[in-house]
Amino acid sequence: MKSAVIVFPGSNCDRDIKVALEGCGSEVAMVWHGDKKLPDVDLVVVPGGFSYGDYLRSGAMAAHSPIMNEVKKFGEKGGYILGICNGFQILTEAHILPGTLMRNKNLKFICKDVYLKPENTDTAFTSGYKDKKAIRIPIAHHDGNFFASEKEIKELEKNKQIAFRYCTKSGSINDKSNPNGSMNNIAGIFNKEKNILGLMPHPERLWEKAVGGEDGKAMFESLIANFG
Repeated sequence: MKSAVIVFPGSNCDRDIKVALEGCGSEVAMVWHGDKKLPDVDLVVVPGGFSYGDYLRSGAMAAHSPIMNEVKKFGEKGGYILGICNGFQILTEAHILPGTLMRNKNLKFICKDVYLKPENTDTAFTSGYKDKKAIRIPIAHHDGNFFASEKEIKELEKNKQIAFRYCTKSGSINDKSNPNGSMNNIAGIFNKEKNILGLMPHPERLWEKAVGGEDGKAMFESLIANFG
């Protein structure tokens, strides 16, 4: 599998995702946000960080970077896109994914490990999480409160576009397991075709035992297996 990681001013997780992808067997090209062409790849990753310092709204400025036109076209043609944290925010601001990410309910930056329940494991991103009640993945965000209209939420539920929900260690979904106030405990969503995933937690920060766990690794291995 060949991957491209988009680099924005203020990105701070671009190298992390590069290391994780390479460690799982993918070739990785780093692509500057000002470029107007993507290399020939199977996956494009829009990484976490604080693109443009999170001025205006998180991801709002990055969504208008020249490369994002190509990223959008890539996804429309069936190419696989993964947006993590600020990358998820950028994908919603670019209208590549529905909804928006608002200020956390407690109005504070949250940095900790949380538990996620994989909701749809019949995708290239999540097939490695079959039979998993809950996985542990870190979050680090100030604007991770997922919001969408009632109509959009119904569509997401109906089309099985919910990828992950915040849950307890045992897999129970409730208000106490929701760290930021996201509607329906949503931590990540797909587009209708399931070739685009946006999520607030950081799988690239927990993909090998040396950093404390491997629950993020299955996502990258699932993608690589999908492309043979």
